Amino acid sequence: MHYNLLAFAVPFFLFFIGLEYLIARKKGLNLYQYAESVANLNVGIAERLTDVFTAGAFFYIFDYIQKNAGIFHIGAGPLTWIGLFLLTDFVWYWYHRFGHVVNIGWAAHVVHHQSEDFNFTTSARITVFQAALRGVFWCALPLFGFPAHMVAAFLLVHGLYPFFTHTQTIGKLGWLEYIIVTPTHHGVHHASNPEYLDKNYGDMLIIWDKLFGTFAAEKEDVKPVYGLTSPLKSHSFLWQHFHFPLEMVLAFKRAKGFKAKWKVIFGRPDDLDPRVRPALERKFLNVKKENKPTLAMRQYVTTQTIFSIVLLFLLTLFSHYLTGTQLALMSVFILISLVNSGAILDQRRWIFYLEFARALVVLTAIGTLFPANTVLAWLAVLTLLMITAFRPIQRAYLRSLYGR
Repeated sequence: MHYNLLAFAVPFFLFFIGLEYLIARKKGLNLYQYAESVANLNVGIAERLTDVFTAGAFFYIFDYIQKNAGIFHIGAGPLTWIGLFLLTDFVWYWYHRFGHVVNIGWAAHVVHHQSEDFNFTTSARITVFQAALRGVFWCALPLFGFPAHMVAAFLLVHGLYPFFTHTQTIGKLGWLEYIIVTPTHHGVHHASNPEYLDKNYGDMLIIWDKLFGTFAAEKEDVKPVYGLTSPLKSHSFLWQHFHFPLEMVLAFKRAKGFKAKWKVIFGRPDDLDPRVRPALERKFLNVKKENKPTLAMRQYVTTQTIFSIVLLFLLTLFSHYLTGTQLALMSVFILISLVNSGAILDQRRWIFYLEFARALVVLTAIGTLFPANTVLAWLAVLTLLMITAFRPIQRAYLRSLYGR
């Protein structure tokens, strides 16, 4: 049997998220907001999903670079593993710093900093764009001569450690604060306070920040405020991923001259015209005061999130046994569900169309298992129902969720 054991990362992380939640409750800490947690998990589900299709590709890229362009040819051994650890962490520091101080890097990384919570679910906010940008920087490792199997093995470990630095349940760790990145160091990194902006880029070692002047310790009199300096006003899965690229596009169109346009792409995020996002919010979000979330909303979103997580686990575990069509249909269903959950949290009324899209995906999936005539019959019934009773069904559906 050929199972993809990376699937067990899902229950592993969920276990520690649950444990942190219980510890926080016991300590009287309110670290989890419902909508923030769902939005964080949705981003993480999408990233784990894309990993199923991209993780192998990066291995082959690393292998090709090392064999065809490697400066050295380094074999495994205690000293080389130590060297790989130091080089990996060094490369991460510069990748992370690039992701904060250059607009094109921030466009990939910004999603990780949008949450106004700081807990284990926040660590899940990694997008496919960030993974791709990070992979470009990781190419330095095989280029230096480390073989692909060493790089891949170490990146798994290196990717695990940061999960545990996204928590407020662990205080300062004494002398370790001088050497490694601790939860308090990374909490500073996620803070939007002016004193803490663009600090503590390290992943496992804090020494790089101290060497290059980007270190800041948490101050006793300055409590970190998490999230962006300008909050998003939305839990939309799509808006979280694409608001900053859209800001760059609009700023680029408005910029006059080559220098100004260049600055939009390679300048700093805080140099972008602050009037751009409000203009986009008016166009795409139609921001207005929302009604109080209903119990039905929370129950439905919770059910969708749980189902998406279970489906992700099964897709990953059995990925070697699923056909391309089955993988595609399961992936599309999950992605539509993620968009749907975020839209429900924002109380959007167009979510009914997403439900219709999910129904079509399910019917198509059934068509791979049963005779085409059966599927066509059900599709005809669904289409007829939607044509003859679309508005009444839509109104009843929205009323059941939003109470209006």
